Amino acid sequence: MGIFSGYDMPLWYATGVKEEHLTVLTRAGLFDTSHMAGVIVSGPDARAFLNWMFTKDLSQCLGLKTKPLVPGRCAYGAFLDENGHVVDDSIIFQLTGDKYMVYVNAGMGETITRHLMAHQKNHDVQINDWTDKIGKIDLQGPLAAKVLKKVIKNPDNILQDMIYFKFKGRFDMDIDAAEPVYFNDGTPVLISRTGYTGEFGFEIFMAPERMVVIWETILDAGKNVGVIPCGLAARDSLRAGAALPLSHQDIGAWPYINHPWKFSLPFGDEHKHFTKKFLGDSALLNLEKPEYTYPFAGFDLRKVNSGAKTLVFEEGKEKSIGTVLTCVTDMGIGRHENRIYSIAGRDLPDDFEPGGLSCGFIKVNKKLNTGQLLELRDRRRIKVEVVEDIRPDRTAHKPMKQML
Repeated sequence: MGIFSGYDMPLWYATGVKEEHLTVLTRAGLFDTSHMAGVIVSGPDARAFLNWMFTKDLSQCLGLKTKPLVPGRCAYGAFLDENGHVVDDSIIFQLTGDKYMVYVNAGMGETITRHLMAHQKNHDVQINDWTDKIGKIDLQGPLAAKVLKKVIKNPDNILQDMIYFKFKGRFDMDIDAAEPVYFNDGTPVLISRTGYTGEFGFEIFMAPERMVVIWETILDAGKNVGVIPCGLAARDSLRAGAALPLSHQDIGAWPYINHPWKFSLPFGDEHKHFTKKFLGDSALLNLEKPEYTYPFAGFDLRKVNSGAKTLVFEEGKEKSIGTVLTCVTDMGIGRHENRIYSIAGRDLPDDFEPGGLSCGFIKVNKKLNTGQLLELRDRRRIKVEVVEDIRPDRTAHKPMKQML
């Protein structure tokens, strides 16, 4: 256990981090993520206000960037300051026509509330910090839908059209929901096809006092297929292997651009301009000394420390070009003939057993090429490769009909 933003959180359970990580890739794992925070933004100007404050263009973020956000859908992006630096990343849920839930990282509810209020100006909006008022549990892995189907009412109707980044239900009876969702014991929940593992699954929101019952209900329903509880350490290794950033580590007090998460910025054609104005946009387009963030993968499970003291070197050179933001070991992947495979992937080589690979993100002062070899150094030295993606064959986007 460890203290995390005021919460006593499990780093891992008795099964251990490796087993938790592999279980999410092959079966399903259950995470307590109630340390995260929600901010409710409502009012006639809520859409326009959030579109100014948020990097994602809410007016054209669905489908092929042609449809606006609608009730029952959500979008990922970041809140920036005037310098284009990250205050926090977030998923925005449109609950109703003029009410939104901004879900942010642990300890960031008050910070984001203050940030929004500081820029509220003439917008007709109400901003309410719901920190500690929302319970959240994440069920992640390829068997998640089959387990969830056992514990909710009307599962066929609820789940059949649940595409990626869609949600249904409500966690508070004062919030309208076109299609309420209830557990079999009558607990109202909001379920969302989102998560932080890169794998198929759900985030489940509810009143905090119902969390223990819902947690035990899900574990009981999934025990026959090997569902286990998972801690923060597996959450970190899974998200890094899925090439997802950790706020205030992989994104933070530097310009939010030149990184792998371009989908969270409102780029127009050829990535030369933005499709809307937002706070911090000018700073991003007028950088004097740009830096670049890249994902990397190693060649074995050895890793280095994350942080500014761990340096990045081009192969054969002795001048550092940057630092390591994240370095973890994804135990579900391995290399075969210089190609990375996942234990849950397709077309695996005969007798493939993942030995685990170090992976994560670096921030450097120059452009690099995919496939370029680097050396990461702290008290150890490890060889890594710049990659476009890390763990292949992830299931997060898979159609629901393939997972039921």
